[in-house]
Amino acid sequence: MRALARDHKSVITAGPEPRPKRSRWFDMSNAQPLSQRLVRSAARAARFARDELGLVVALGVVAGGVAIFAELADDLVEGENQSFDEAVLAWTRPHADPTDAIGPAWLNEAMMDITALGGLAVLVLFALIVVGFLLMQKKPWSALMLSLSLAGGLLLSETMKGLFERGRPPAEFQLVETVNASFPSGHTLMSTVFYLTLGVMLERVLVRRRTKVYVISVAVLIALLVGISRIYLAAHWTSDVLAGWSLGAAWAMVCWLAAYWVQRRWARRGVAIDELV
Repeated sequence: MRALARDHKSVITAGPEPRPKRSRWFDMSNAQPLSQRLVRSAARAARFARDELGLVVALGVVAGGVAIFAELADDLVEGENQSFDEAVLAWTRPHADPTDAIGPAWLNEAMMDITALGGLAVLVLFALIVVGFLLMQKKPWSALMLSLSLAGGLLLSETMKGLFERGRPPAEFQLVETVNASFPSGHTLMSTVFYLTLGVMLERVLVRRRTKVYVISVAVLIALLVGISRIYLAAHWTSDVLAGWSLGAAWAMVCWLAAYWVQRRWARRGVAIDELV
């Protein structure tokens, strides 16, 4: 009986077994409210967009350009943009003579001069001049990226033309000689690629914001004028030019993003490459 009493007393003294401590992983008392986490995430995203504004804009241009081109290509296949293109062509030719374009006579000559800025010969000449300058400044990486962007733009243009094989506007309306297919506009695409790529490269090394805006604005303006000249001269349908702008801008930004990624990757290894990209 004494042994049984001792065992009973020990059980009462020991009491219930202690519960295991709850892991902090499941402790919700320290968890932040959902609204606070969302605010902090939004703040981090805003800081990233502010610090890497060029990167955000470039990604937006790529996404928007590809989406617009895809929509235009789909409308072309379905034949939905033909009436719009013909309406614009009729607006530029209000007279009985199909070669008599809207506006004064000097505008014809001006448009012919402007459209030459998107010609392959002129662009190759300008590219050789810029590449030579970059090599003299010991910036071979920038020279390579500019060359690749122009060559890639030409390949992209010819591939799309061969894929869609769209006919040009009627020959009696054309004020310049044309070759190959119409969609997308090669002059517009190539000028957008070259001048926008060059403008972005220059913007990266400029300091003043006003100068940066000016350089980019000039690049965009030249590309816009080349496209408008192709419509005015009836060398392309309007949707061809819109496709050239969208696809050319997207390709230019893809090239810049590739150069930016390579530059950042090498910078992490402590190797400095051209800072003109």
